[in-house]
Amino acid sequence: MKTERFNITGMTCAACQANITRTVQKLDGVSDVDVSLLANRMTVTYDETKLTPENIIEAVEGVGYGASLPGSDTENAAGGSGFRSEWEARQKLADEGRESMKRRLISSIILLIPLMYVAMGPMMGLPAPDFLVGMENSLVSALTQLLLTIPIIVINGHFFKNGFKALIARAPNMDSLVAVGSGASLVYGIFAMYRMAFGLGHGDMTLVHEYAHALYFESAAMILTLVTVGKYLEARSKSKTSDALGKLVDLAPKTASVIRGGEELVIPAEQVKTGDIVVIRPGESIPVDGVVTEGYGYVDQAAITGESVPVEKKTGDTVISATINKNGTFRFQASKVGEDTTLAQIIRLVDEAGNSKAPIARLADRVSGIFVPVVIGIAIVTVAVWLIAGQNFEFAFSNAISVLVISCPCALGLATPVAIMVGTGKAAEQGILIKSAESLENLHSVDTIVLDKTGTITSGHPSVTDIVVLDTSLTEHEFLAQAAAAEAGSEHPLAQAVVEKAREAGLSIPRAEEFEAQAGRGIRALVDGRRYVAGNLAFMEESGLAENAQAKEIAHRLAGEGKTPLLFAADDSLLGVIAVADTIREDSRAAIERFRKMGLHVVMLTGDNRMTAEAIRKEVGVEEAIADVLPADKEASVRALQEKGHKVAMVGDGVNDAPALTRADIGIAIGAGTDIAIESADVVLMKDSLFDVATAIDLSKAVVRNIHQNLFWAFFYNVLGIPLAAGALFPAFGIRLSPMIGSAAMSLSSVCVVLNALRLRLFKDKNNTARPAAPVSAAEKLQNTGASAPEREKGKNEMKKVLTIDGMMCAHCQMNVQKTLLALNGVTDAAVDLEKKQATVTLSEDVPEQVFRNAIADAGYTLVSCENA
Repeated sequence: MKTERFNITGMTCAACQANITRTVQKLDGVSDVDVSLLANRMTVTYDETKLTPENIIEAVEGVGYGASLPGSDTENAAGGSGFRSEWEARQKLADEGRESMKRRLISSIILLIPLMYVAMGPMMGLPAPDFLVGMENSLVSALTQLLLTIPIIVINGHFFKNGFKALIARAPNMDSLVAVGSGASLVYGIFAMYRMAFGLGHGDMTLVHEYAHALYFESAAMILTLVTVGKYLEARSKSKTSDALGKLVDLAPKTASVIRGGEELVIPAEQVKTGDIVVIRPGESIPVDGVVTEGYGYVDQAAITGESVPVEKKTGDTVISATINKNGTFRFQASKVGEDTTLAQIIRLVDEAGNSKAPIARLADRVSGIFVPVVIGIAIVTVAVWLIAGQNFEFAFSNAISVLVISCPCALGLATPVAIMVGTGKAAEQGILIKSAESLENLHSVDTIVLDKTGTITSGHPSVTDIVVLDTSLTEHEFLAQAAAAEAGSEHPLAQAVVEKAREAGLSIPRAEEFEAQAGRGIRALVDGRRYVAGNLAFMEESGLAENAQAKEIAHRLAGEGKTPLLFAADDSLLGVIAVADTIREDSRAAIERFRKMGLHVVMLTGDNRMTAEAIRKEVGVEEAIADVLPADKEASVRALQEKGHKVAMVGDGVNDAPALTRADIGIAIGAGTDIAIESADVVLMKDSLFDVATAIDLSKAVVRNIHQNLFWAFFYNVLGIPLAAGALFPAFGIRLSPMIGSAAMSLSSVCVVLNALRLRLFKDKNNTARPAAPVSAAEKLQNTGASAPEREKGKNEMKKVLTIDGMMCAHCQMNVQKTLLALNGVTDAAVDLEKKQATVTLSEDVPEQVFRNAIADAGYTLVSCENA
């Protein structure tokens, strides 16, 4: 199976979308079709042995629409390749379409004004030329109206071209309704002119008077003009729905400085190749993903990862596209370019999610597919009923035209996609990537949150807290070295914590052989000829190595403190116990409390023993903890909750979470997790904060609520408007709608739906108020320096000192001195001037000169003098 995207032209309403979907689905070999009215795109999954893209394009063109593959067209239009070029090409086409529509609208209005004056002026008592006044000049007036109407018909000829083409193909759409309504008015007006000419020729002024007031030229022109007004307003409103996507595209720099042939060249960012050496200077954006090869810098990654503090980058560190180098100069080797960069993948994800179809849209699709034929049928019935009821043909005809022009399937077609596009864009602004419209819709119905412990509730960076030696022949360092050697082959975070502890102590770690790991339980290894076994208590008991009562008591005690005890044995003899604890994320407790206030049942999954799990459960406030869960059992735990009738969202970050993320109704991956977890998830959190789960659910509820409002308005409008246009209220109240009012109402209905969806742009993250305030680090102080710092401290007793510092040679030194000063208690601001070799510090309390001298000396510099400013 192959999935291909196509650009579609000529769609104006949900009926068009339904017609194309129905036509392509009929093709042999097609398994799935998704047509986006909002983006004028179609995605088709088909068997490439049975179909070609050309076959699909022919089928679409056969029902009156245009179709093309996006590749070469967008590249030619934008002068390049990649998403930026594709986006610019799409925006260019959209802008050209709006400008063309604007020109048609202005031309139509210029002609419509005199037409309405000629048609309505004399009846309203307005002054008019003598040759247009009176029954004897009625044919001249009619001819003048026709001559003014014809250019308006020509200007808006696409309604007739597309509408009648769709009718002939038996796939009528909104253009068909407009074309039939306006065309019928024009034909009836010409018929009336013939009757007037006949009356004048035979001296029958009664006949002339009757048809002089039955000209529908102004209705034909007004229908076309008002529909164009509505479509123009709709197009302008729809352009705002993709603002968030546009902001993401704008994050990427347009050019990059690369080293080729020993020279530095500035080239378009899209032409950077894998392996290129890219030069980054202060203030420049990083064009592609890569690895630093030389130099250093402080990179602001807030736009991608949500980190508020610039991250120091040095040789060997990875850099991400669209992040900004705040300070320092470095070079990096490009590893991911073009469509493979982190930013490009985010953009593609947001774009595809915004254009995908939510389950709630299926009802609108089913209605839209039969809507236009039903409306045409209602119009025919309207004529017949009023003629049978004794009304004249003009009355019945006017009501039928009103039915045709007031019936707008556009509102139905736009009700869901505009809300989805705005919602996914708004989520992206919050650092939440939602992969599909279905995921965005399903989020609102989640009632259970399953949290993986390691890396989700905790930071995922455990460290050694306790070392208990049971073998009296070993010192603590000897035991730690042997334990580290045994664990060195494992990639498990607990094992890595042991290895890191040994390295921090400067211990020599022997090399292990015949390493064997049992996921979630323990390891076996051969080190210097001795056979080591290490793992949790259950694993050691199975191996017959946990008979020691003291070891059990120590393990239970440590587990009761929320730590994970690892037991180590060599040659069937217990060596000791090492306790490892994973730190709880700063916002985990507050986020879990937020879940509970939202009425969600919170479950924690962990491979820890029940005692450890219970200690952590109480610490973070989780309602239920499922302990001793092996990686393979996580999926089964989620399935068990689903079988109880729960709608489950699973939050995880590791490779072993992938099956559970896929099984859950909604899989949510922590952004810093593995690629596999992110691939398996429906939602990706870029900021590594559990609060964003609550934000995603709140946003989903807002989007679904907005869609319900849109669908209600679209259905209500048609349910109310069609009977009113048909004249249902005329017998009782004498109320009926003219075709002009009907066309105005139709245009406004679509605009109202789009404007309502745009309200989602005002969505506020109410979880911000519940987030705990993070302690301000020196780096964060550094981020907040500048003119605003004194303003924040305004009203407090401040003092300033000027420090003269020797030894600063470069911007890196400047940054180090600034960080050092900001880390001191009492320092609220520090501005370092590299040229003058001075630092001006703002103090909330007096700081002794010796404190400055010691801190600056520790940083590798010398304080020459300290004076009050």
